[in-house]
Amino acid sequence: MIDLTLDMEQYDCPFIDTTDDHAVSFTAVQWEFDSQRRELETRMMIEGPDRSTLESGLSTLQAHDNMRECTLFKKHEGTALLRTVIEETNAMRIIRDNDGYITGPFHIEDGSERWEVGFDQSPMADDALAALERNNEFDVLAESDLAVPDLFDVLEHADAANDLLEGCRSLSDVERQTLTVAAQKGYFDQPRGATLQMLANEFDVSDTAVSKNVRRAERKILKRVVDAIEEIEDS
Repeated sequence: MIDLTLDMEQYDCPFIDTTDDHAVSFTAVQWEFDSQRRELETRMMIEGPDRSTLESGLSTLQAHDNMRECTLFKKHEGTALLRTVIEETNAMRIIRDNDGYITGPFHIEDGSERWEVGFDQSPMADDALAALERNNEFDVLAESDLAVPDLFDVLEHADAANDLLEGCRSLSDVERQTLTVAAQKGYFDQPRGATLQMLANEFDVSDTAVSKNVRRAERKILKRVVDAIEEIEDS
């Protein structure tokens, strides 16, 4: 299995066009393709920095020529959950014509879309990329060749991987930023590349505050790591 991560700029995608004009982003929650009608149904999360930006983005999305249906399920501040139906885009058709398939959720922001696409054989992937170049702009961010044992290993431990993802999602913005900077600056190295004082200066807070943020983040992540280890051992 060939797995590709693509940064895609489609010229006929309502989501991409909307993020070109407004500071909003879309993340796929669920998707289903109707091969008879050549339409893609999705449940998408749209996010903006505030309610006004969100409303502007929604208006642009709903008015797009390629938007067939757009139903609002929930909305709170700068976030909303939508059900949408769009016509098959050029890139979608090319992927399907070359027996490709989506292997992970896609994310759209700043006029481009991050795709995770799989192909059973390398020639299929090569043909799809060649065809995509004619009417789309894209970059291949990553490419991996998953052998059958590796693929089974990923599938078998999907619950463990989900535990780790949930641990990352459980972090607050402050905890995530603090943990990221601490790791980048070498706080967890031996010997330490950064001290609490250095981290405190980085965030302009007290040593005590930055220490609490690091400990809270560690507890959340480590709990999920232990859960993932137990999942792997049980399987």
